[in-house]
Amino acid sequence: MIQAPDRIEWRVSPERVPYDVALAEMQARADAVRERQARELVWLLEHPPVYTAGTSADPAELLDPRFPVHATGRGGRYTYHGPGQRIGYVVLDLRERRRDVRNYVHALEGWVIDALGLLDIEAFRAPGRIGIWTLDHGQEAKIGAIGVRIRQWVTLHGFAINLDPDLSHFTGIVPCGIPDYPVTSAAALGKTVTSDRLDSALNATFLPFLANLVEIGLEGVGASD
Repeated sequence: MIQAPDRIEWRVSPERVPYDVALAEMQARADAVRERQARELVWLLEHPPVYTAGTSADPAELLDPRFPVHATGRGGRYTYHGPGQRIGYVVLDLRERRRDVRNYVHALEGWVIDALGLLDIEAFRAPGRIGIWTLDHGQEAKIGAIGVRIRQWVTLHGFAINLDPDLSHFTGIVPCGIPDYPVTSAAALGKTVTSDRLDSALNATFLPFLANLVEIGLEGVGASD
């Protein structure tokens, strides 16, 4: 059973979607949501191998561009997307909720952490380091990336969770500009997590995530273009 209000489309793409195709469709949906001509969207999918550059990307951190490189409007630096990684694009209208960028990012992180918890993966935030973190043989390692854009209070982009990607693909970049900590995955932790299982966990924790978007939590309003 899909735990999402009728005003939000919950979409799962069974085939890999090229990054440029997904980006164009997400941006078009955000424009339509802004004009109140379409439903909000949660879109779960997988990309062919690609490196993406956020608005703070440093060219020196693109070490080996063995895959296509796409500039994108989200915040952050370089990241990798590819098979074995679950992408979640989230297009929500914060005009209908709390207009607070930091609160939104905090809630998005919490949603991913809660979903991973249902899959017996203990994940957490790391102060001063973006992303979703876990312990891999006692060492802190990144299992998920967060990258968002909020334009006129409509959200774009979202998260990426490593289920069983080829971790060597991350060596072509400095992932998210953080060189001192490794990247890990559910498989590297000895957990067998299919995309279907993760999707179900994300769906089961979705309504609490929405509730956190209207609760008074973190103070202050971040920047929005």
